[in-house]
Amino acid sequence: MFPIFTVIWNQISLGQSPRGYDRFLVSVKFGSVYSFWGLSVSDVASEVADALFRSGCLKFGTFRIKSGALSPYYIDLSCLLSSPRDLCRVVDAVADEIRRIMAFERIDKLSSIELKGALLLPSIACRVNLPCVIVRKAEKRYGVIGRVAGGEVVRGEHVLFFDDVVTDGTSKLEGIKPLEQLGARIETVMVLVDREQGGGENIERVGYKFRALTTISELARCLLQSSYISEEQADAVLDYVRRSRG
Repeated sequence: MFPIFTVIWNQISLGQSPRGYDRFLVSVKFGSVYSFWGLSVSDVASEVADALFRSGCLKFGTFRIKSGALSPYYIDLSCLLSSPRDLCRVVDAVADEIRRIMAFERIDKLSSIELKGALLLPSIACRVNLPCVIVRKAEKRYGVIGRVAGGEVVRGEHVLFFDDVVTDGTSKLEGIKPLEQLGARIETVMVLVDREQGGGENIERVGYKFRALTTISELARCLLQSSYISEEQADAVLDYVRRSRG
């Protein structure tokens, strides 16, 4: 236990916890449950679920997703832009998790790929006092050209890659490539919500660490417990996850 608090104290001393002790994430493992001063993993899922539902980011019904398949839910983080309180709740939750990672892993810069993850990244970067860059989906061929916006990527920099959700992980791996081509070192890929369709496993399979703040199953259970959705809606999501995983 003492080495953990030594690392955390060093991080605070270096100014990497600008929001102070009350917001700095302390990781203590009890079996399979992690907690940090006053907030457990289940509390984080509940907080994120409430914010996404109240802001209209998490919708239930029948939606055709990018792959062409039908889904019983849809996540659109752009709705957070119209709900400042919920935006701050989600940003704080992500920032707290990044601080916990920073206690054990070097992070020089944050990155994301346009569009949804990139909407949150600057606010998250402000919370943890780190620079950030955005990877464009296509190379810009005028003005400041290239795939990366927001600044330079210096060879050898340790960059954490963040995005909104993960399905099969393909877009995350595509987003990482331009950064690595510029010499960045990517250790961890982090998302707000894991859709539980194999993306996390695919990312880990090629050598990256994968972190999800929560999963769609956790969100559905939290919303059911809070009476925001019906049992039928929750069951539809859980059944969809089971079918997706084969």
